Amino acid sequence: MKELLYEMSAYNLWATQRLLSVVASLTEEQLQKILPSSFGSVKKTLLHIWNAESIWWQRMKLQERILAPSENFEGEIKTLHNEILIQSTMWKDWTEGASEMMLEHVLQYHNTKKEYFKQPCWQIVFHVFNHTNYHRGQLVNMLRQLNIENIPATDFIVWSRHKK
Repeated sequence: MKELLYEMSAYNLWATQRLLSVVASLTEEQLQKILPSSFGSVKKTLLHIWNAESIWWQRMKLQERILAPSENFEGEIKTLHNEILIQSTMWKDWTEGASEMMLEHVLQYHNTKKEYFKQPCWQIVFHVFNHTNYHRGQLVNMLRQLNIENIPATDFIVWSRHKK
């Protein structure tokens, strides 16, 4: 389990970096343009990815007060990119150092609707990477709607063929 989660964390960081390199070239108008998707724009989708990875991180770290980092974010897109990459790197580092016992540990938490759940950490970590992957797919779709042509492949198989 640990090896699989570490692979997923490394892939998650790699794929996010590749996609953010394209998003970095967008204009503010393109970032804010309303597009059919879960969150309605490239920027809002990026903010959601950051929020989700951060909120799950805070839960894993047993923080009492869970905060969505985008609530007070007023920075530029480059800062948002850096924050997303920092958070994804934290997940990668955590999975690298996690023991099997840490992965099997059952975490108790409340979701944003105040519902109570108990799940092993490995399921939560797997969810984080799967969730980000889902929204990266939405970003690719939005980039296509913006007529962006040079979108790099971010498939797991592509990463696995070229990883170090």
